Amino acid sequence: MRQVSAEKRQLMLEQDIRTLIPKMALPPIIAQLITTIYSLVDTYFVSTLGTNATAAVGVNSSLERAITLIGALIGAGVSSYVSRLLGAQKQKEADRCLSTSFSSGMVAGVIFAAAGLIFISPLVDLLGATATSKTYSIQYATYVLAAAPFMIASYILNMSLRSEGSSTYAMVGIGIGGVLNCFLDPLFIYTFNLGVAGASIATAISKFISFIILIWPYARKHCNVSIAISKIQFVWQDIKEVLSIGATSFLRSATGVLASVIINRIAGGYSTSALAGISVAVRIMQFPFAIILGFGQGFQPVVGFNWGAKRWDRVKQSLRFSTIVSISGAIIMCAGLFLMAEPLVKLFNSQADSEMLRLGVLSIRLQCIVLAFHSYDSIINMFYGAIGKPLQALLMSTARQGYIFIPA
Repeated sequence: MRQVSAEKRQLMLEQDIRTLIPKMALPPIIAQLITTIYSLVDTYFVSTLGTNATAAVGVNSSLERAITLIGALIGAGVSSYVSRLLGAQKQKEADRCLSTSFSSGMVAGVIFAAAGLIFISPLVDLLGATATSKTYSIQYATYVLAAAPFMIASYILNMSLRSEGSSTYAMVGIGIGGVLNCFLDPLFIYTFNLGVAGASIATAISKFISFIILIWPYARKHCNVSIAISKIQFVWQDIKEVLSIGATSFLRSATGVLASVIINRIAGGYSTSALAGISVAVRIMQFPFAIILGFGQGFQPVVGFNWGAKRWDRVKQSLRFSTIVSISGAIIMCAGLFLMAEPLVKLFNSQADSEMLRLGVLSIRLQCIVLAFHSYDSIINMFYGAIGKPLQALLMSTARQGYIFIPA
């Protein structure tokens, strides 16, 4: 184990930044893209059941994001702190922090699932379900809520694996679940004739399989950081570090969920077609967002590790390189999606709903116009999180979908 740690330490501190960051970023980008593809496939199969079913997927997209809020709160903080602890060669503290954080996430997931299932009807109303899509929304939400503890735990494990340089395995864990869901969707929706509930069951099973894969190296003690009941200990310094950095990711995600709910409720108040069009646009735009997020997740542990090791030269090189690459990539993606917006939305418009098509295309093109700015914001935000600057990260992360977007 010490030999593996030494190899990864040398990798983080010595390899050329222009090689290291793409190498670290490729696995999370692939994992994010697979998750996005599964999300789109899920939407595609459900869209064949009609506009109301498509709208229900959009409503439950907000629910899935709400569940991962807890994972974001703990996982992002653990990733940043454990990366810095490993850089500073503080193994015992890293083990303690991850063990405590993982167990806390599982307990929080159980509480969230129980509360959600008890109050499921008012919950989907709150998330923006219309009268005609509510039944579908409840069917989908039921099994997603049942999977909540595993979704939260997977988020924490995924972030932790990347923090110690195991980006490839993290990608495999998330990726296999996403690919599996693509095969389970038609099986449960059509073969078993379960409709929208079938899509939700497929999602829940896929999330559980991802959890098993991600927990496996920790169970086999093949990781540089270990998880054990004996190491669970609530230490104020750990809590402060995890929550101060995690709060940035949490509030960014929370404002995103709030913005999504507000949009759903406004769109649903206009028409179910509007809600469906917005839902499809959100799913399609997850593609460029996934690439931007994945690249940032590869960049972040490199910065955190070198910051902990006091290699300021490599921290600066990482920021400069990542900024140039992310903005350039965003401009290229923006041009392609702007041109392809209409045919993409048509794929999910089985009932030839003109209102759904018009609003879906408009939403995609408007977001494409500002994609480069979003990319730059993401890199700077992750930079602040990686070096342990929660206030700066918080101010940036809550602007795009929070204190500027919501009033507008």
